[in-house]
Order: sequence, then structure tokens, then C-alpha cells
Amino acid sequence: MFAYIKGSIEIKTNNYVVLETKDGVGYKIYMSETSIENLGNIGDIVKVHTYYYVREDNISLYGFKTCEELRMFELLLSVSGIGAKSAITMLSSIEPSSLALAVVSNDTSKLVKIPGIGAKTAARIVLELKDKLKSEEAISKSDNKNKEYISNDNKIDEAISALQVLGYNKKDIERQIEKVNTQDISLEDLIKKLLTML
Repeated sequence: MFAYIKGSIEIKTNNYVVLETKDGVGYKIYMSETSIENLGNIGDIVKVHTYYYVREDNISLYGFKTCEELRMFELLLSVSGIGAKSAITMLSSIEPSSLALAVVSNDTSKLVKIPGIGAKTAARIVLELKDKLKSEEAISKSDNKNKEYISNDNKIDEAISALQVLGYNKKDIERQIEKVNTQDISLEDLIKKLLTML
């Protein structure tokens, strides 16, 4: 319903902000602590990507500083047993790129460090999101028959997978990877570098 809301910050708390738009309407938007911290100060004009969350007993707006964070929130909501509050709490504790990396590398130990996430939930997140990633990879392969990027380097494959989880196009990722020296860089640093280039 709302792709994003642009307005001035009127109220800023630990878990939500109120943005007032030009028409004088104030929108209460729940956000991760990290996004709120990096959003700006009272009175600043900001743009927040939004997710309109509707349930029988709850209608809320959730906001995100970046499209990657929004994409990860949507993916987390698709996991059985993960609601909006759990998803936003998770994003307060871990960067979307690190979460994507944990999923594609089956690193449940990183997920259980997030408050409220036990071993069973961590395993379910990896299982269900990996399945979604595989279907996205199948789509991108059918869209990209002319130039298939083949690499024996596990690091590059995992970086591509992690960025696809965040909604980036495989062709665009491959184009940027060609510009990076992947030999002397860790997987996490490679993903962070590519995020600045995409």
C-alpha cells in the first residue's frame, strides 16, 4: 500500500518514530533500533521504506532505512512462527547482509545469538529461507541464459547467494564482482563491498 513515506521526524523512541508529511498527517512507524539510530534527528526530513502489516487484531506500519532491510523483513515474515515484532527485533541485532550470509552458509550459531531465537527457530529460518533462495536462483538462471557466471570459488558463490536473498539481480551482482579482487578479502567484507557498489 505504502512504498515509502517522506516527512519530518516528530517523535523518536527506541522502537518507533512518528513522521509528519506535508499534508499534516503523522505516521507511527515501527523500526529496528539500528535504523532509528541512523535515521536522523527530530525535525529532519527523511524517507522511510515501509511495510503495511495487516492482521485481524493489528494494523501497523513497519519502516526501514534501506531496501535490503525491507527485503529481509519480508523474508523473515515468510518463515513459519516469525511475526513482525520478532522480525524487527532480529533486524535490531543483526545486519541484513550478515543474516543473509548466515542463511546461505547454514550458520545457525550466528542466529542463536539473536535475542529470542533458539536452535529450532534458527534451523527453521535457514531451512525455509534457503528454499526461497533456491527458487530465486532458478528464476535468475532462466533469465540469464546468455551469460552464466561459473565459479569454483565458494566465497563468490556464497556472496552471490547472500545478495540474491536481499533482492539483488544476479546479473548486476556478477557485473560488480568482476571489478573486485576477491582473493584477499573475507566473505563478509566482499558482501559489504558489493552492497556499496550495487
